[in-house]
Amino acid sequence: MVEGAKAGRRSRAETREEAIRELVDIATAEFVEKGLAGARIDEIAGKSTKRKIYYYFGGKDELYREVLDRAYRRVRASENQVDIEAGTAVDALRSLIEHDVRYHSEHPELVRLVMNENIHRADHLKQIAGVRENNHTVIDILSRIIARGEAEGTFRSGIDPIELHMNLTALAFYNVSNQFTFSHNFGIDMSSPEAIARRAEQVADIILAWVTQRG
Repeated sequence: MVEGAKAGRRSRAETREEAIRELVDIATAEFVEKGLAGARIDEIAGKSTKRKIYYYFGGKDELYREVLDRAYRRVRASENQVDIEAGTAVDALRSLIEHDVRYHSEHPELVRLVMNENIHRADHLKQIAGVRENNHTVIDILSRIIARGEAEGTFRSGIDPIELHMNLTALAFYNVSNQFTFSHNFGIDMSSPEAIARRAEQVADIILAWVTQRG
């Protein structure tokens, strides 16, 4: 009976992690909706407790940085799950591009947090330890795909992996960042599963045309 109780009892570390995760979930929604300037600790604490926020994070800015860091870590972790070894380099790049388009569409909080952080000129991003190294993992993935493409003779030479990442991310980003204005102006649906799948295929076609062009 005692052993069963111990097995069902959460450790202090698990309780702490759950509390932090809950706070970050709540804060993410608040920062996405109102930005850093508009978000209020009292609003976040209304769904949790203010004491926990200050205990675990120190204040609103620190909590915001945790929200931002987690958003970046999650997208990079998702890209690491894409199988880039199967098929050709063209297949690998298409898989990664289509994944990124879908991911951005399914996680609009990432786009809105990045947009907000650009308003702040990346001031908070600069204070997050290890964020540059973590974000470089996608450059490493793209570098491997580029090297394979060149070896297979399908990619043109001289492709910069950072420029490749910038181009594919820009196209993936737009479908979320501008979906409301673009949809209103042109009367199209940019958020349905069919629209996202079509956009993912189009973005992959555009990028692949660029990396495989000759002359």
